[in-house]
Amino acid sequence: MKHDQPPRRDFLRYVGTMAALSTPALQAAASEQNRVSFPPIFDKSEKPEKTEPPGDSWDERVGVAVVGLGRIAIDEMLPAFQRSKHAKVVALVTGDRDKGLKVARQYNIPESAVLDYKDYDKLAQMPDVKSVYIALPNHLHLEYTVRAARAGKHVLCEKPMANTAAECRQMIDACRKAGRQLMIAYRSQYEALDRTLVKMVREKKLGALKEFNSVNSQNMGDPQHWRLKKALAGGGALPDIGIYCINAARFLSGEEPSEVFGSIWSTPGDARFREVEESCQFVLRFPSGFSATCSTNYSAHKSQMFRLNGFEAWADMDPAYAYHGNKLRITRVVDGKDQTTEIPAGKTNQFTLMIDHFASCIQQNKDVHTPGEEGLQDQRIMDAIYESARSGRVVKLKPPAGKTRGPEPESAD
Repeated sequence: MKHDQPPRRDFLRYVGTMAALSTPALQAAASEQNRVSFPPIFDKSEKPEKTEPPGDSWDERVGVAVVGLGRIAIDEMLPAFQRSKHAKVVALVTGDRDKGLKVARQYNIPESAVLDYKDYDKLAQMPDVKSVYIALPNHLHLEYTVRAARAGKHVLCEKPMANTAAECRQMIDACRKAGRQLMIAYRSQYEALDRTLVKMVREKKLGALKEFNSVNSQNMGDPQHWRLKKALAGGGALPDIGIYCINAARFLSGEEPSEVFGSIWSTPGDARFREVEESCQFVLRFPSGFSATCSTNYSAHKSQMFRLNGFEAWADMDPAYAYHGNKLRITRVVDGKDQTTEIPAGKTNQFTLMIDHFASCIQQNKDVHTPGEEGLQDQRIMDAIYESARSGRVVKLKPPAGKTRGPEPESAD
């Protein structure tokens, strides 16, 4: 049976309509039209039920290649991607193919999308991979960020950003030249309790900030771990866990330190600390008079806390830097007595909040909250702390050349 051919005018109209639907805004509108909703079943006298906002359709989500299948990628980030509303894992890059295939089966990733590091540049021929998440030893962040940018991919890179400030600048330049986003994975800046505290500080709920005191320690075991190798990690406790204290003091206060004083220590004869420091204590002083006194240690029982003292109240987080279970308390005087209020934790995992911010910025072509400049500034501060520890003197810091953070992330809780 012969089918009638549509008029040329109708055919061209159809082609134009389909092309228009390829734009992100219209794709989102079409997706919204296809979502199922229900009328209310309760009387208007009842409180409306709050429903979880739906995520993007699978095709709309930003495809990500996870580069490096270590502990943080396997235990935290891959499960967080599963909860994401805007991103999806579509490829894996690993030096252990057996592990890669096992993970691929777990997350329904095609075997053909499991790449070896030598095949990394093939990502350029994978159009469904829009971005990469780099979870490699610190010394490899530069190389794999630059290669990703050259392949046209956006980059989410673990902290610390790199081993030197010069490497950080190369990463920023490569992504800027390629017109791609570079975001550093400062998960705490997306964590719901931290977002609540930032809001309180900006609204002067604690009064003028006076001091920040923080400890971040953990007891390292294997002397052969890459984090204990200077060439791979760049340092010991400071760049791995001390960086959380530095970054928290900066993003909570909204200021940049103008001078630092630091000291480092390693127990003689401890095989773990032949190349990197065991502990580091440092003080950051800020132009307003605010100060941060911090300690980080690789041979002390795990402790992850801070106290932020203001003129009218103080905030305490303990734990403060954990992957899960952080707690925030605010103490102020009410009717002549100390009154402590515990702030409820958010519902959404901090890794997922970070991932969704990254993906939505790519979708909407918006600046990320923690770009490469944020990682560079922390590296400059750590360099100054090491310099102070070597010289035994206070080291002055020039202000960063420009902004280190983008717009505040949207709250999901």
